[in-house]
Amino acid sequence: MNTLTYAARDSATMLRRNLRHTVRYPATIIVSLAVPALLLLLFVGVFGGALGAGLAATPSGGRYVDYAVPGILLMTVGYGASSTTLAVNRDMTEGIIGRFRTMAVSRGSVLAGHVAAALIRTLVSAALLVAVALLMGFRSGAGAAGWLAAAALVALLSLALSWLAVAVGLAAGNAEGTSGFTLIVQLLPFVSSAFVPTGTMSGPVRWFAHNQPFTPVIDTLRGLLTGAAIGHSWVPAVAWCAGLTVLGYTWAGALFRRGSVR
Repeated sequence: MNTLTYAARDSATMLRRNLRHTVRYPATIIVSLAVPALLLLLFVGVFGGALGAGLAATPSGGRYVDYAVPGILLMTVGYGASSTTLAVNRDMTEGIIGRFRTMAVSRGSVLAGHVAAALIRTLVSAALLVAVALLMGFRSGAGAAGWLAAAALVALLSLALSWLAVAVGLAAGNAEGTSGFTLIVQLLPFVSSAFVPTGTMSGPVRWFAHNQPFTPVIDTLRGLLTGAAIGHSWVPAVAWCAGLTVLGYTWAGALFRRGSVR
């Protein structure tokens, strides 16, 4: 077998290892789903009437549940990335990754297994969240192509945040050291177009919300799921995802080769 075949085989082995951990300890996927579902209940059921009052001109046509679901989907990806960075940090600080380095295992497969498992967990969580949203009245105007494009964008964002999560997990000296990354991916969506249009925000906040990475992703998801025109929002959305993927992959690879936990 050539090097690529060995790497693919080892990556599949690491993927099975991480998926077994998920099955053995399902709290990871439960939390990744439960928190976004609770946020959906909170913002739609409690705040939806007030927040949705000014949405008549938006693609959702004034239905706040349709407006909020894309942002909650993005937050599902963020919570999944938080779980990934903790899992990688646990492997690093407990010496498991150090043990893998001494074995005849493809170096990239150790990290790729974490990323692939995170991607699968996130897509399952996102599908379950959509099911909850449908029960709450979410209705999509998207066709099959729109749903496939939305799923691809969620997967692309999950890939980007998962590689960043792996890098942070390798760099942090302990679980507490990952809290900064967790805080960013969980709170940054609140300062975006997830729950209200950025145009309703005050000047500096509006500028930040409009130019941060999550807003174009949410706007593109919203357009795809409502069947509305997405304009050019997909360009910065894909660019941010691609850039963050390259950053996370490069950073994680450098840390893994160096064997540093700080």
